[in-house]
Amino acid sequence: MTYLNVQGVDNVVVNLAALFPGTSQLITLPHQTEEGRTSHAIRLGGGAVGSRNAVVLLGGVHAREWGSCEILLNFAIDLLRAYQANSGLTYGGMVFSAQQIRTMLDTLHIVVFPLANPDGRHHSQRPGGEYMWRKNRNPDYCVHHEDCSGVDINRNFDFLFDYRTAFDVDSEVMVTDDPCDHETYQGPHAFSEPETRNVQWLLDAHARTRWFVDVHSYGDTIMYSWGNDKNQTTTPTQNFRNAAWDGQRGLANDPTYGEYIAQADLTVGQNLAQAFCAAVLPVRNRAYTPKPSFDLYPTAGASDDYTFSRHFVYPGRQKVYSFTVEFGQQFVAPMAEMQNIIQDVSAGLIGLCLAAPATVPAEPGDKPAGDKPTGPPSGGPFHDPDTPASGTGSPIVTTPVAVDVAAKKK
Repeated sequence: MTYLNVQGVDNVVVNLAALFPGTSQLITLPHQTEEGRTSHAIRLGGGAVGSRNAVVLLGGVHAREWGSCEILLNFAIDLLRAYQANSGLTYGGMVFSAQQIRTMLDTLHIVVFPLANPDGRHHSQRPGGEYMWRKNRNPDYCVHHEDCSGVDINRNFDFLFDYRTAFDVDSEVMVTDDPCDHETYQGPHAFSEPETRNVQWLLDAHARTRWFVDVHSYGDTIMYSWGNDKNQTTTPTQNFRNAAWDGQRGLANDPTYGEYIAQADLTVGQNLAQAFCAAVLPVRNRAYTPKPSFDLYPTAGASDDYTFSRHFVYPGRQKVYSFTVEFGQQFVAPMAEMQNIIQDVSAGLIGLCLAAPATVPAEPGDKPAGDKPTGPPSGGPFHDPDTPASGTGSPIVTTPVAVDVAAKKK
């Protein structure tokens, strides 16, 4: 197995939908990237869009975090093969029964968008590119030289985007409005980038999304809301929509402000994060840590806060419990370790998906949405046909990347 290049990732998504037409559907995202790439997602589970609650899984947001694509693709492959064969899945010491797999795909829609930032991944992987590149490749805001092209996709969502107004000047919030910053430039306005607009479109198209997981590296953690300040459950007026608290957010040890979250919602976030960790541990005795996103550092414009915040800003939308996974201990792990990580996170995601339905009661908005994704194009198989339907991180055989990970330096 090797890391996939951009075309390889897309080939797997397209061909997977063609191979399992009864239990998957190819989704073509509407917004092309700066370099003209069209992105695809895949929806697992039968039935029309909007007929079930949905889990949205996102990967490939930061260019240098290659393994998120491999995790989500193998996760999708394993589920579809096991469902077709009516078999279980085993990841190290963690075993899921055939009935558990069937329950997931018979009752949920699992929407997998493995590569949100293909231009950035291509630049990170190509010969002569920048291995540690993080952003997309939009050159429109660069004022000095090409090296500072791009926007950090995970700072371009519509959540406290005006961070200079929203946060305390001493908060050290991890975002900047400097277009020459190589890491966390937010862009000129929220959703200025096609990559974030694709994620927004995917959420809008799947109006019954109730859970969202953005997969990143690194840190062996799973984080739950909020990311802009420490959580508190007693003062509802302290919230991101209340301008009275502008200039006071983002300080870890300041008793003045904390971001309000209802105790019931905090409990759901904690319990599902624990379910993820509990499923990871038996794989190879590796412990993931559940914690609030703010415990990493304060952020603005991140995908998880945006997704959880939507039901407050737009009351007609569903509440979405949002998580960020930080896998492994480096941005690009050697492939031998990446194969272990794939098993860890796949088990964790299954554990979260199995626990998720019990956390969400029926709500008035449970009705079909209007998504009409395109059907799958034709394409050849992407895997060795002798690979069994159940197993541990099914291998993907497709176009390899033109880089040697072992020769790269962090």
